[in-house]
Amino acid sequence: QVHLVESGGGLVQAGDSVRLSCVASGRIFSYSLPGWFRQAPGKEREFVAVIGWRDASPLYADSVKGRFTISRDDANNTVVYLQMNNLKPEDTALYYCATTSFSKFGSTSSRDFDYWGQGTQVTVSS
Repeated sequence: QVHLVESGGGLVQAGDSVRLSCVASGRIFSYSLPGWFRQAPGKEREFVAVIGWRDASPLYADSVKGRFTISRDDANNTVVYLQMNNLKPEDTALYYCATTSFSKFGSTSSRDFDYWGQGTQVTVSS
């Protein structure tokens, strides 16, 4: 059974930086692509970023481009990170780690992501 566990969230001020981590059980990141979504209160879950595949660069939501960076620990391939810089109050949300198959790379729909963590809360105060 696949387990994804996020950590690193918390309460920060606007302009601060935070790094989220997602640890996977087993070797799921060896045969799928990890990504991040977020959901703010009263809003739908939205795509944030996904690891690039083959020669493709990672994909980012327009709202986070230039501020957020997704990466993975290539040494053991069980951890993926989301470095978030210059945080804004509108980044406040519950952040989820999720995985999608190689064949669905390019999709930003949550329906195309198969496994999900429980989420970690990020709250940005102004």
